[in-house]
Amino acid sequence: MAAFHHRQHHLTQHHHHPNYDLRRLFHRLTIASSLSILCFSMVYLLTGCRESELTENFEIRPATRDFLASGSGWRYERNGTSVAGEGANALGSGRPGLETNSSGKEWTATRRLPQALIIGVKKGGTRALLEFLRLHPDIRALGSEPHFFDRHYARGLDWYRSMMPKALDGQIVMEKTPRYFVTVDAPARVHAMSQDVKLIVVVRDPVTRAISDYTQIISKTPDIPPFETLAFKNRTKGQIDSLWSPLWIGLYAQHMERWLAWFPRTQIHLVSGERLISDPAGELGKVQDFLGLQRIVTDKHFYFNKTKGFPCLKKPEGSSKPHCLGKTKGRTHVSIDPGVIQLLRDFYKPHNQRFYQIAGQDFGWQ
Repeated sequence: MAAFHHRQHHLTQHHHHPNYDLRRLFHRLTIASSLSILCFSMVYLLTGCRESELTENFEIRPATRDFLASGSGWRYERNGTSVAGEGANALGSGRPGLETNSSGKEWTATRRLPQALIIGVKKGGTRALLEFLRLHPDIRALGSEPHFFDRHYARGLDWYRSMMPKALDGQIVMEKTPRYFVTVDAPARVHAMSQDVKLIVVVRDPVTRAISDYTQIISKTPDIPPFETLAFKNRTKGQIDSLWSPLWIGLYAQHMERWLAWFPRTQIHLVSGERLISDPAGELGKVQDFLGLQRIVTDKHFYFNKTKGFPCLKKPEGSSKPHCLGKTKGRTHVSIDPGVIQLLRDFYKPHNQRFYQIAGQDFGWQ
């Protein structure tokens, strides 16, 4: 009987062991699975935070690189080429116009409406002025002409702002569209954007400017009539067609008075197109003063290109060649009948005198 009970107990134990082992194994698997899920969750959360941090930094840094490589991130940098040897150590270098936020780690660059505009005149030297000004580290200038106040005003200020380059606090945002100077509605529209905006006008002998304008037109549409034909209502009677665009733009006094109806004279700076060629550093110095900037762009940045008859920028460090304006600048003017030129000088003389009075300076156009 005892032997029977012992055998029965042995069989019972033999039958219960597999279930017991399975339960233990299941229990261990459950614990292991829970720990795996917990570890995976922690890794996911940590990785997600790190990824978020990287994403945040990535969103900031391209903007910084865009600013630094856009032509005026710091002194002597142009057209996306930084000064040799400075790229790696530029951040935190303490250069003018470069600022950090309160943490001292991130750069803050935003798109703002311009605080200064080069509003004219066409074929006066506006492109040269813009390119020269872009050397300054505290100027952020749009390279193309947005034509907002003359052609695209209906798009609104948000669209206009989106066109501007990103800039740091303390930097001046600017653009140039020469057509603004002669657009009737432009002064009121600019004033509606900002009463404090600074305006720059590059003026040039209106007769020379008109010939330069025509030279550009005929390069694109060579089948148009001669300059001498278009300049007159009646050439026999010597009646000038002052509404022909190349001549109408040169009526500086008329256009200037329209701007002075909205802005004080102190907010409008006039640049001599002739002196911009003969003494670019001198004219740039006055513009920098007008904008309230340190005179950083000086005569050491320029040399005179005898072939083009125009000043060019000296070879920047990190660039393989000097920077001159494109082939459309400094091109040879078409030949005009000297008699027509004299008639045009006589026509412009009273208009020029009136402009000199408004400007408070004699530009010496003969």
